Amino acid sequence: RIARHARTPSARHAPFRSSHAFNTAMIAQRASTTRTIATPTRATEARRARVVANAADRKMWLPAPYKAPAHLDGTIAGDYGFDPLGLGSDPTRLKYYQEAELMNARWAMMAVAGIVGTEIAGIEPRWWEAGTEDYGFPPQALLAVQLPVMGYLENKRIQGWLATGSSGVNETFPFDPMGMGSKDEKMKLKEIKNGRAAMIAFVGIVVQGIVYREGPVAALKDHVANPFGCNMATNIMNIPVNLA
Repeated sequence: RIARHARTPSARHAPFRSSHAFNTAMIAQRASTTRTIATPTRATEARRARVVANAADRKMWLPAPYKAPAHLDGTIAGDYGFDPLGLGSDPTRLKYYQEAELMNARWAMMAVAGIVGTEIAGIEPRWWEAGTEDYGFPPQALLAVQLPVMGYLENKRIQGWLATGSSGVNETFPFDPMGMGSKDEKMKLKEIKNGRAAMIAFVGIVVQGIVYREGPVAALKDHVANPFGCNMATNIMNIPVNLA
């Protein structure tokens, strides 16, 4: 009987002990959850701080207090926050514009190199006269062939870009024979900066050729020989006379 009375209090207090253990486990779990949640929060704050610091160090096309649009966050090579019309606010269109700028930049770099190279080498005809030369076949036939061929290739390029994010006709693209790496951010920046300079140079070369019938090398020689009498200001003032 004494043994039964000794066991009875132990059995009677068992639920309280179980409840105490349960509460202790819940408190420990909450503390662990709090620590788990707090860690990514600190990491997120650190990332935000880095983003703010990088944004403060970014070069903009306009000085402070100008702020770049929200869709231009500095992740694109050569991003200086230039989008006054908000054309790239749509993410899909922004990617397309980025690809279009890169393609035109590459064409411009090849065009400028070809124009300057042929003029230095003295190769005829001059670039603005190339379309008037007789190449032994009718220009109408050339146009009839070029339109469908180039249209097909451009269509395949766009389809490949939409599917893979890289411009190309087949699996051999992107083109990187020297292994310089399209993932190199410095090379991406150099390419787009040189491409933009080439696009501006090409526009200047075209205007110079239309107005003065001179190539860029000849125009540079004229400027060096007479910098005050042959420069951009005097050329703009004489455009009506030269066109007449």
